[in-house]
Amino acid sequence: MVEFMMPFTIDVNLQNGIIPNAPIVQTRHLSDLQGLFADSAAESALLAENPILYEVYEATENPVVEGHLRYSTTVIYPGKVGDEYFFTKGHYHAIGDRAELYLGLLGEGYLLLQTPAGEVHALRMLPGTAAYVPPYWGHRTINVGTENFVFFACYPADAGYDYASIAEKGFAQIMVERAGKPELVANPKWRT
Repeated sequence: MVEFMMPFTIDVNLQNGIIPNAPIVQTRHLSDLQGLFADSAAESALLAENPILYEVYEATENPVVEGHLRYSTTVIYPGKVGDEYFFTKGHYHAIGDRAELYLGLLGEGYLLLQTPAGEVHALRMLPGTAAYVPPYWGHRTINVGTENFVFFACYPADAGYDYASIAEKGFAQIMVERAGKPELVANPKWRT
C-alpha cells in the first residue's frame, strides 16, 4: 500500500534568499574549504579572520529515497581569497546519474561544472537564470559580484554528495578577477 506524504509549502524570503525556519542550515567558513583555494598564502592569511563564505538553507527533511525531491537556497557572500572569488565547496552526486536545477535569485555568479576528466563549463547566473546540472557533472557556485549571490536548488533527495573527489583533485579551472572582471584560468592545484 502506498503511504501518502502530506503536501506542504515553504516560504523563501526573496529579499535575501533565506528560508525562515529552515530545518537544516549549513554555514561554511573558510576553514571548511581549507586547501581548495589556489593561493595558499592568501588563504593562510585570511584564515585568521575565518570569514563565512556561504550558507545553505535546506527547506525540507524529505526522505532521502528515490522519488522525493529536496530543495534549498544558498547565499554566497562577496569576497576573494587572493584574486579567486568566494565559492562553494563543490561536489559530484554520490549517485552520479542524478541531475539538479538552479535558479538565480539575487546577485551575480557562475555555476562551474566539470566532468571527472576535467572538462569545464562556466555558466553565468543572474536573477531569473535557470541552470541545469546534468548527471555526472561536478558543480560549484561562485560569487563574482559585490553583493550576496543567492540561488535556489532542487535535486533528487537520494542524490547524495561526493565532496571527496573535489577535495582530492580540485577543479581544473578557477574563477579569478582580472582587470576588474571574472576570468577562468587553469588551476595550479588541479590533479589529474
